[in-house]
Order: sequence, then structure tokens, then C-alpha cells
Amino acid sequence: MIPVDTCDAVVIGAGHNGLVAAAYLARAGLHVAVVEADEVLGGAVSTVERWPGVRVDRGSSAHVMIRHSGIVEELELERFGLRYVDCDPWGFAPAPVPGDPGPDGRPLVFSKDLDATCASIAAACGDADAAAYRRFVEVWRPRSRAVVAAFGDRPAPSRLVRHFWPIGSARPRTSGGDIAVDFLGSGDSLLDRWFTSERLKAALAWFGAQSGPPMSEPGTAAMIGWAALLHDVPPGHPVGGSGRLTEALAARVVADGGGVHLGDAAVRLLTDGGRVTGVETASGRRFTAPVVVAACHVGATRALAGDAAPPALAAADPPVGNGFGLVLRALTDAPPSYPGAGAESLQGLQLLCTDRAQLARAHGDFLAGELPREPVPLAMSFSASDPTLAPPGQHVVTVWGQWYPYALADGRDWDALADDAAAALVAAVDRYAPGFAQSVQRLHVQTPVALERELRLPRGNVMHVEMGLASMFSLRPTPALAGQRVPGLAGLYLAGASVHPGGGVQGNSGRTAARLVLGDRTRLGRLRRRAARR
Repeated sequence: MIPVDTCDAVVIGAGHNGLVAAAYLARAGLHVAVVEADEVLGGAVSTVERWPGVRVDRGSSAHVMIRHSGIVEELELERFGLRYVDCDPWGFAPAPVPGDPGPDGRPLVFSKDLDATCASIAAACGDADAAAYRRFVEVWRPRSRAVVAAFGDRPAPSRLVRHFWPIGSARPRTSGGDIAVDFLGSGDSLLDRWFTSERLKAALAWFGAQSGPPMSEPGTAAMIGWAALLHDVPPGHPVGGSGRLTEALAARVVADGGGVHLGDAAVRLLTDGGRVTGVETASGRRFTAPVVVAACHVGATRALAGDAAPPALAAADPPVGNGFGLVLRALTDAPPSYPGAGAESLQGLQLLCTDRAQLARAHGDFLAGELPREPVPLAMSFSASDPTLAPPGQHVVTVWGQWYPYALADGRDWDALADDAAAALVAAVDRYAPGFAQSVQRLHVQTPVALERELRLPRGNVMHVEMGLASMFSLRPTPALAGQRVPGLAGLYLAGASVHPGGGVQGNSGRTAARLVLGDRTRLGRLRRRAARR
């Protein structure tokens, strides 16, 4: 006999977006079941004991966008054990090392305190760039707040206009055309208009590039403009690791009567007459429900629907790209030590780039299907401020290297290349923090292929779908599916990084999916009540 569970809604995927959707639905009184293939909760927002007594993130480590979304506060996640340590300073860029172009100087330190940040820029790059940065924050803060609001809403053109139009009307000296040029232009062109110091431009470009595209691409200016908001609320690292966020979300779901089922993958959508009726799992269990939220890759949703996939879903083939990056999880006996810098260098993102030419070369190699000849690292050392991650005298250092191709031009095997690629990335950190390589005791390497295996990320793309201008807002993942409802299959909703607003730890697509479900239930209830009165 097939076990059957009757629910109000089933969520496929216990990543943070799926759990956010489940938490909002359960809070509204729906009986929700979350099904997840992995034995580990959280997907790319998870933490495991990688080595004895050492907690290591599997995906994200610094949480930026969710701290601006209001989700943590709305779901009262602090009641369920979530506590953030502010990354303040949130950014650090080292002084150029001997042999780099340009004069030696002081490190750049980006703090929540704008005055302190401008003082650091003045010391490292000059008074003119410090004054320009202050003006930049003044101009881009309201613009980035509009982006935050747009990310938290559905991507319908009318709603986007509603969020962005007040920017121009509130600043009469700024025309709509000027704003359009800024938002549609490249990050590099924006930086060149505002600043003169290449060191400052490189640090901000490397920060902006974390969303995926190089800052030479159109539409990337807003990714740099996001830095203005970090002077309001900086990135945060959950005490105990990134997975504390998803653990708190799951606890919230359970507290409101829902269930989270790990190690039991969804294998098929149940459908009847053009609508979903539930989900069947690998164990043979059936969860019947009139609502299914697919918080997995859109390609996985298409496969689960099989022959029942309507044309909009069956034809969905958004650009996944050729990988994204390579991650090192290092157990060390000391955090990185940068000449001329103290503890402030370890609190946030260590942006180890002093010239945008480094970024251009790495991206050029990526486009050619090659490993970067000069890897560009971003390092994070949160064990310096969170002693729960490692025993005394040990540290966890995450090193992110961007633009590593999933499929290499010469067909080489990533498993055979992993150690050499990792050594090159460690050496790139050691160049700025001498002695780092010697401090490494253990190393876990996540190549693009390993990311696909471990976190079910097709082609190792942590953003699911490329984050270029042609795959954002009402175009993501396709124009037909951008509304997060699946036309032709009633009751099926999409969430996760495949849909608006894309990747990163933010939870917005999960909350939007929940709002759609609840809104549709309310409208259906009204229609039924009207019909009953007739």
C-alpha cells in the first residue's frame, strides 16, 4: 500500500527559498510538507562538520541580500536560533604587492561607518576619490533601495516602474534618461565616471562581479551600486555557519505544523486534468495537495513534470552557462595576515584584486574554456569572529575563485585538475597574505563539477541561470514563466534561484511564491462563496 499524506501545499527543495516559502505558508495556517533529496538541510545554504569539530559551509557564507529583504524579521527567525555577526568592516582590499602596477599604498577598508570608509579611501587613493565615494553612496543609496523593493516584488513591468520611477521624480536634476543610462550601462563605465583610482575601481568591480557577469557587461552598474546599502546594513554571517539560517527556517515551519522530509527526493509531479495534485517521492510516498511550490532548478521541475509539462515549461531552456567558480574550504592554523592590516581585514569580504585587468584576464580565460592563468580570489575568515566554527588555534578560511569553466576547451577531467587548480588559488591568496599557504592543514575543493554533484547545481552554476541582463526580471527564467505560476498546470508555482530575482541568499522568490499561493487561495475562496450565493 502506497503511503499517502494529505497536505495543503508541498514544497520541493529544502534550500533557503523553499523553506522561506514553506515558512510563510505554514504561518498562514496551511499544512505544508517540504521534500528534499539531500540528507543535509539547506542546499547551498548549509553547514556540515567537514572535519572533527570543524563546521564548514557547503555553499554561501556571507549573507547580504536577505538582510535587506525583511524576511528574517517577518518570520521572527531570531526566536528559532538565528543570530548574525555583522561583517563590519564588510570589505577589505589589500595594498598592491611589489611588482603590481601603480604605487604601493595602504589597504582599503569598507566599513558600515561611511566616514571611516571615506577616511580609508582618502588615505589609500586620495581626497578626491573619497569625496566622490561619499557622493556615490548618496546617489546610489535610494537607487539600490528601489532595487531591493523590486527584488521583493513580482517582476511585472508595471510593478518595476512603480519601484523605480520615484528615483527620478524625487531628484529633479536627475533625468529618467540619466538613470536609464546608469542602470543599463556597465559597471566599468560607472566606475570610470565616478572615480580615478584603479585600486578603488578594482575593489568595487570585484565586489559587484560576485553576482556573476563581469563588470564590462551592460546592466551591471546596479551590482556595484548595491555597495551603498552596506553602509546601512552590512553582510552578516550566522553564528555557527551559514546553515543556521535554513535550520531556523525549518524550525519555524515545524513550529507552525509543517514537516520537512530529508533524503526523500521528489521523482514525479502528480497531475490531473491540467493541474497538480501532489508529489511522489523516491521512497514511494505520495504527498497529495492542490499546491506544489517547486523550489529547485527549473530544469529539474521540467523533468518532474514529464509528459504533463505544459508548453511553457516543456520549452523552458534558459542559459545555464559554463560553470561559475571554484571554492576552497581550508582548515588553517591561522587566518590570513595582510601586511599593514589588522583584525579589520578579517571581518568581511577580502577582495584580493588591485587592478581590473586581473578580472578581465580571468574572464577571458573562462570564455576560452581555460583555467585562469592568474586566479582572482575572494577570501572569508569568519572563524576569526565566530569561535563556534573551529577549535581553538584553528580557523576556517573560504576562498572563492570566479570564472572557472565547467567544461574545459580541451576536454580535461576536473577531478584530475582539482589539486593543481586549488594550489594556484591558494598561491594567489598567499601573494597578498604571505604565509597563508603554509598555514593550510586540510583542504576541501569544490570544483564546478563537484558543486554540481554535491549541491545539485547544473554545470556548477550557483545562480542556476546566468545573471545577465537578458535573464533578469520579467525575462527570468523565461518570459512565459517569469510570473512564477506555470501556465497550463494550475497549482504549480516556481521558486529558487532560477526565477526572479535570481541567485544569492535572499529568499525573495520563496516569499513571492508564498504570496501568490495565498492570494490565489483567497481569490478562489471568494469565487466559491459568490457561486454558492447564486
